[in-house]
Amino acid sequence: MSIGSMIAFGFLAVVVVASGIAMLLSRNAIYAALFLVLNFVTVAVLYLILGAPFISLVQITVYAGSIMVLFLFVIMLLGADKMPAGEPLRFQRGLALLLGGVFVAELVAFLIYRSELTGMVNPIPIDQSSPAAIGNLLFTKYALPFELTGFVLLVATVGAILLTRSDSSVKRSQTIQKKDNPQ
Repeated sequence: MSIGSMIAFGFLAVVVVASGIAMLLSRNAIYAALFLVLNFVTVAVLYLILGAPFISLVQITVYAGSIMVLFLFVIMLLGADKMPAGEPLRFQRGLALLLGGVFVAELVAFLIYRSELTGMVNPIPIDQSSPAAIGNLLFTKYALPFELTGFVLLVATVGAILLTRSDSSVKRSQTIQKKDNPQ
């Protein structure tokens, strides 16, 4: 790796960390989503620098494209940018500290035992790393998980739309039903 690519990698790593922290600390849901888009795009550029163009394009297409459009759609639909910022529930801070401590403990355990773990990982054969091989596996061996993921995303979208329906639209649909079925 040349000095220029190492400097670019270091700069992009700082952008990834800074955008992640900014996303977590942002009080506006729209800004948080935009910081997440910046994070996804920067990670895609890091993949490109590391010599993984397919993963880079998948990162852009799937995460920065599709998932973030869905996030922004739901944020706009729910009106989360106008929601008042209230005090979190009392147990949330303690639970967050506990889960953060568990995460740090896992990170320390990984750093201690990583040399033992790397010997257990089998490298992916070259013939299975092409887009054609991944597509073949996705639509043959992993077709059921692929379909289930699509179903879960569809249910989540329909659920978000049903949760955001206002009472006036529900009353309007009930009025229309009463007119169609007089008893």
